Amino acid sequence: MTNQATAPKSRRGLTTTIIIVAVVLLLVFWGVGQYNSIVVLDEQVNTSWSQVENQYQRRADLIPNLVETVKGYASHERETLEGVINARAKASQPIVPSGEGMTQEQLNQFQQAQGDLTSALSKLMVVVERYPELKADENFRQLQAQLEGTENRITTARMDFNNQAQQYNTKIRHFPTNICAGIFGFRQRPYFQAEAGAEQAPQVKF
Repeated sequence: MTNQATAPKSRRGLTTTIIIVAVVLLLVFWGVGQYNSIVVLDEQVNTSWSQVENQYQRRADLIPNLVETVKGYASHERETLEGVINARAKASQPIVPSGEGMTQEQLNQFQQAQGDLTSALSKLMVVVERYPELKADENFRQLQAQLEGTENRITTARMDFNNQAQQYNTKIRHFPTNICAGIFGFRQRPYFQAEAGAEQAPQVKF
């Protein structure tokens, strides 16, 4: 009788153990899947941010030649030229850390610095209007075309970054994915803030 009573208990114990192991394995597989999906979205945000940096750097690289070309025709426009140079220096400072350590405040500072450079370039273009010979200069026209194209690419890169950040942020806030995100330290990513006229690239045509 003792052996017969023990057998069902052993089977029940084995069944319970199997169920527990199965549940644990399911949770592990679910956690791995959620972690991997968050990592993919996180990397997409990082890639989008790299494109933003690349386009802003492209613009910064164009400015020295642009300033030198304008200086050749309008060297006495010193205040405007220095304004562009100073704004470029501030915009080139490493305000924003790479990766998910970036805060909204840091991104806002970066955006403000880049906006100041855009304003300085706009003032420079107004000055150019007074110099027909400069407007006709082939080197200047090529730089102007490159600058215009870069401004368009900056606008596109910023929109792509915001879209990727939104997908990532939505993912890590959804239950129960937010549990996995919290365990592994995934944090929300900031966005570029809308500005007046941000829906259009700055105009640098003449």
